[in-house]
Amino acid sequence: MYFRHIEDESAASPATSPSPPELTRRQFLQLTSLAGSGLTLGILLPGCGSQPGAGSVAGPLTMPFLRVAPDNTVTVISKHLEAGQGVWTGLPAIVAEELDASWAQIRVESAPAEVPTYQNMAFVPMGVHAQLTGGSTAVANSWQQLREAGATARAMLVAAAAARWGVPATDITVSEGVVSHAGTGRKATLGELAGAAAKLPVPANVPLKNPTDFKIVGNEQLPRLDARAKSTGKQQFAIDVMLPEMMTAVVMRPPRFGARASSFDASKAKAVAGVVDVVQIPRGVAVVGRDMWSAKKGREALSVTWDESDAEKRGTTELMKEYRALGRGKEALTVKEVGEADAALAHAVKRVEGEFEFPYLAHATMEPLTAVCRLSPDKCEIWAGCQFQTGDQAAAAAAVGLKPEQVTINTLAAGGTFGRRATPDSDYISEVASIAKATGGKYPVRLIWTREDDITGGRYRPLNYHRITAGLGKDGKVAYGQRIVGQSILIGTPFESVLVKNGIDPTATGGSAAEQYDLDHARVSWTPPKVGVPVLWWRSVEHTHMAYSKEVMIDELAQAAGEDPVAFRLKLLGKHPRHAGALKLAAEKAGWDNPFPKEKGRGRGVAVHESFGSVVAQVAEVTVSGNKITVDRVVCAVDCGIAVTPDVVKAQMQSGIGYGLSAALYGKITLTDGHVDQTNFHQYQVLRINDMPRAVEVHIVPSRNPPSGVGEPGVPPIAPAVANAVRAATGTRLHTLPFDLAAARRAKA
Repeated sequence: MYFRHIEDESAASPATSPSPPELTRRQFLQLTSLAGSGLTLGILLPGCGSQPGAGSVAGPLTMPFLRVAPDNTVTVISKHLEAGQGVWTGLPAIVAEELDASWAQIRVESAPAEVPTYQNMAFVPMGVHAQLTGGSTAVANSWQQLREAGATARAMLVAAAAARWGVPATDITVSEGVVSHAGTGRKATLGELAGAAAKLPVPANVPLKNPTDFKIVGNEQLPRLDARAKSTGKQQFAIDVMLPEMMTAVVMRPPRFGARASSFDASKAKAVAGVVDVVQIPRGVAVVGRDMWSAKKGREALSVTWDESDAEKRGTTELMKEYRALGRGKEALTVKEVGEADAALAHAVKRVEGEFEFPYLAHATMEPLTAVCRLSPDKCEIWAGCQFQTGDQAAAAAAVGLKPEQVTINTLAAGGTFGRRATPDSDYISEVASIAKATGGKYPVRLIWTREDDITGGRYRPLNYHRITAGLGKDGKVAYGQRIVGQSILIGTPFESVLVKNGIDPTATGGSAAEQYDLDHARVSWTPPKVGVPVLWWRSVEHTHMAYSKEVMIDELAQAAGEDPVAFRLKLLGKHPRHAGALKLAAEKAGWDNPFPKEKGRGRGVAVHESFGSVVAQVAEVTVSGNKITVDRVVCAVDCGIAVTPDVVKAQMQSGIGYGLSAALYGKITLTDGHVDQTNFHQYQVLRINDMPRAVEVHIVPSRNPPSGVGEPGVPPIAPAVANAVRAATGTRLHTLPFDLAAARRAKA
């Protein structure tokens, strides 16, 4: 069973079970309020129409990706997590377009965890058959699939109308959810035809619309389907789940990564009012209470002895020192090689060098990790903002000793993720399932990570070191050599066997200058150090650090050549027309050719980068006062193929700029003797509203190509664009993130 909503925009809530005698007044009010909102609990089988004995009530037209109900609502089944990035609008827009439905009748709900039906098609060619949201693939991989789903449903509804009215299907039109026959004046809604359509055979090879006829796709005024629920507080997140007799759990995790609990004393914890259980699980010791306060106070009273024999005890200062030594040492794995880089660099007439350092970064989502588990002898139910349903399903099954098909995943909306919820070991899902198992399934368990748990809990963007030498020959050809030292995200995970080729982790090395510019001579190599700090993909993954070092070095090379940064890049983009197009558009809209004010501390910089199938160029204007950097204006151009929902595309570019600026100006996770130094936002600072540029302009490159990603590609260019602007304003090179202008000036001196 899984939750479906057919009348309300809010996400499904599990609170529909019969109320037990001990149900509190608050729980009763929550249950009855939700019951009246049109939320239903049931099983839906693809292809089923009206049921025998249903009287005069017509059944729905139900297909794997959509359902047309008799009440004339069209519910799109989203196989992807909605975490604020807009898929609950983008995916329904594709269906609504081909179905010719009215946007007012469109609803959306999460799909069950079911492969291959709901697998992410973008990863299938790589050998990964999984339902997951990531890599900015949601709209891109669903584009053809959902167009065909909408067109197929439309064809069946038209066929039902043709049969009912006795007219040729070719004479029937559909517009705004109304099926019409001009000759007879007959009309019907999609809902009125749903029952009859459900009994018809499913046609094959239905025609799709010409993009020139799109009315919903590309509509800049299309309202988001989740906007009302999120703005009114009706949206259901995992922390909102209320099940009868449910308990709340928090986990005491090791103070150092790699340590394990060897023993614990729960006597003081159990003495705390409201604490009902203290149990050991593979990742630590869980304290279970009747509410969050009780569980948290119980954890504070808990005494745990840790075995740190395998723990990571180095700090980030020591780690970076080792990284620098590795970067200057023997070459490791060759990622990319063209021409004769060493010889070309040795004979270069212009040459620039740089060492770049990138810190660990936390995802710092608005909603810390939360999940609910209800366990019975033959069934496990999970409620969470799941980003990796297939992995979560398998991990929960392993934790409780069931088969994956015995685990039901109810995917709720998530308050951000940026990759954090797509862990190969499904850490927080494994935890909540393990707690339910350890407590014998006596009650449902809600696991909550506090903000401190989240910041100190690992799964960071990896620490990285880059060493680059670039040069220009007498013939004007560019030579480029890059050494990368950084942890692998994939090696040691189930993804390694299918995604790591020749020992190279693409999530550590992708997006280099050798890939994105027409370079005559280039060599890129990678050294993966052995470090015990857990790492994970962080919004735009490897492109955050690869784009930065690449675009800063290209800009410095342009300066060494005495050439305009935009013109210099365009000379190297002859084989990359989309890069050139986005760069030209951003430069034009920013007024690049107009002289920038020669005011003290004012500068303008540019960067362009491709990630996840999309090309983004950004121009940043900054003011530097003392050691303070203020970003005044950002002009962004994005080529993402067909912009299904332009307003969402623009919002995602703005979001990426803010997220990238947050990391560039402030983001840093450090360790001392293996202990994480930061615990909350007072130490791990994120961008405040007053730090956001006063003007952020987003321009979409017109395109007829299939859609590509937008959730992540806005992040990589912003930091190098700002760094290049600061250098233009002050002459100071910024090679270490987050920006520390005072330290950079001292190093320059």
